Amino acid sequence: MSHPHESVVPVVQSPKGLLRDGDGSSIRVSRRLRPGQTTPSRRRTTSRPEGRILFVTSEMADFIKAGGLGDVASSLPRAVRERADIRVLIPGYPDVMARAKGMRKVGRIPALAGLPPCEIGRLTLADGLPVYVLICPMLYDRPGSPYVDHQGRDWVDNAVRFATFSRAAALIAGGQAGLKWRPDLLHLNDWPCALAAAYLKWNGATACSLLTIHNLAYQGLFPLDEAAVLGIEPEHVAELDFHGQLSFLRAGIVHADQVSTVSISYARQITAPADGCGMDSLLRRHAARGRLSGIVNGIDASWDPRSDHHLEDHFDLHRWEGREANKQRVRRAFGLPDSDGPVFAVVSRLVHQKGLDLSCAVAPQIAAAGGQLLIIGGGEPQIEAEVAQLARRFPACVGVYPGFDEALARQMFAGSDFLLMPSRFEPCGLSQMYAQRFGCLPIAHATGGLIDTIEDGVTGLLFSGADVDALRRCVQRAFRIHRIPGLMAAMRRAAMLRPASWETAGGHYLRLYERVVEQYA
Repeated sequence: MSHPHESVVPVVQSPKGLLRDGDGSSIRVSRRLRPGQTTPSRRRTTSRPEGRILFVTSEMADFIKAGGLGDVASSLPRAVRERADIRVLIPGYPDVMARAKGMRKVGRIPALAGLPPCEIGRLTLADGLPVYVLICPMLYDRPGSPYVDHQGRDWVDNAVRFATFSRAAALIAGGQAGLKWRPDLLHLNDWPCALAAAYLKWNGATACSLLTIHNLAYQGLFPLDEAAVLGIEPEHVAELDFHGQLSFLRAGIVHADQVSTVSISYARQITAPADGCGMDSLLRRHAARGRLSGIVNGIDASWDPRSDHHLEDHFDLHRWEGREANKQRVRRAFGLPDSDGPVFAVVSRLVHQKGLDLSCAVAPQIAAAGGQLLIIGGGEPQIEAEVAQLARRFPACVGVYPGFDEALARQMFAGSDFLLMPSRFEPCGLSQMYAQRFGCLPIAHATGGLIDTIEDGVTGLLFSGADVDALRRCVQRAFRIHRIPGLMAAMRRAAMLRPASWETAGGHYLRLYERVVEQYA
């Protein structure tokens, strides 16, 4: 039986692989011969060190973050770096370049078709993690998020921006970027760098690739006539064609040696039409061939109620006084009066996927029963307006903070009793694990990673079917639990012990890296 956080598709752990000796030197990997192969290939007889991974990401919380990928990109490389030579590649956004003191230029990417030339810089973060930066001011030196401008509109040249980024990763892996370092494996994350798996194969490089899908709903779709601008030969266009558009994500799924997702249940769900976003048949074929895996995300050590510097009052499994102080403090932050009722929190992007309409629908029920609701986040204008109207309608029961503030969000986890998370789909989710670690019980729709991280009635509450009536019944359960102090305390303690660390998830990724390199390199 697999570990509860491991992949749906069994991941074979080789006794040899991408591990490094204690002094940092690499251990050679002894690989099996492929069918019909009588002697190892030239690549396998070289003395080039193994265990080299380039983690390719369009965001990283150290510099810039638009969603959960930023947290993963900050934590996962650090979780595996003691046992593998892992380095990060990220575009040179303004927030990255502002922290680039001491960065030196180490490589260059030549132009191709409509993709401009770029330079590659290298910097080392304070803890020693190496980061390569793709420097191209005309593509990345602009305000806004990695993907949209300040008005929330996609950058019109996103196809060129992220094709350039993807190609840079492929050329680094192919030893064509001027770097002295060359990875054995590209770990690609979501559509912005998924095209790297295709460029890698089209260029005939021997490195292999792993594509992690953090959210299948975002597929990197662009007009078919962009193909020539992106340097894609006519014979390859069909490999990206998704209902008459180019899909960067489809290219990655087709060409990556292995595809993974960020939870076990989501890996299963995306092979069915309901959650497959039109790619379910392709993903089913991958699953049948053992090329689709699921690994649950972890959370980093900063999420510790005993020491988190964002909290003025700390607490642990046995001392709850600090938690009550946090509750009072967060109520004041939202301008709400003291109350004996439970506090419900929403810490989320305000978008349809997250079920904010469902949370808004149960707000009157929460207010009528003596509870309070705190909402932090930004997103779709219609939903932002709806939550603002709730605060005006129930000024003593509903508080809203538009936008996002890390310190306030952590205080909400530390001071609220329940977290509302009625996501229509959720590849993994981090908020429910953050809430659990801080003793806040998640109330969640039983989907994706929420199934894998919440035990109903023990570490939180789950409901089936993303509809208002199901959520209302779950909220009623929450009120009943809150009225039984012993039960509430027991569930808090169980929840605080539930989330896995990134060291656990990192171990599973290392085994997956080993498997991919052994089978495909």
